[in-house]
Amino acid sequence: MSAQPAATAAPSTATATATSAAKRTGAVVEDYLAARLAGDVGRLIELFADEVDWQLAPNPVVPWIRPRSTGAECAAQVADLLEFTVPADAGARVDAFLVDGADAVLTGQLWGRVRSTGKAFESPFALRLTVDRGRITRHHLYEDGLAIAEACTPAEVA
Repeated sequence: MSAQPAATAAPSTATATATSAAKRTGAVVEDYLAARLAGDVGRLIELFADEVDWQLAPNPVVPWIRPRSTGAECAAQVADLLEFTVPADAGARVDAFLVDGADAVLTGQLWGRVRSTGKAFESPFALRLTVDRGRITRHHLYEDGLAIAEACTPAEVA
């Protein structure tokens, strides 16, 4: 018997499709991050789907955290942040950016200063986004709501 060379399997169609979906998702998320950084509400409205599964723990003390479900409402959070925080003192650092098909997860650190109190806040975050047909359909943000609420609470007068 003669030895036959091992056959090399071509990538499956499913693998190629998943890779392509991940690339598209990654591109939309990068576009989203650029639009957030620029404060481009118009571009954000284009990136969000008409209906969005928005999740951010309710926090009645924080004026920019409220229920949102439409693309326009979700994009408006950027304008709310500009109104209620000091842009020069705000920022975020992304430590990990993972993409699996239509889903992306970013983790990192965010910080800012509340305009009305002058108090600073800092928080780790995790953001899960889902992209369908080039638009963001899920936006779930996990952050230290207590630290942000404390920064929004005026100091007690003695």
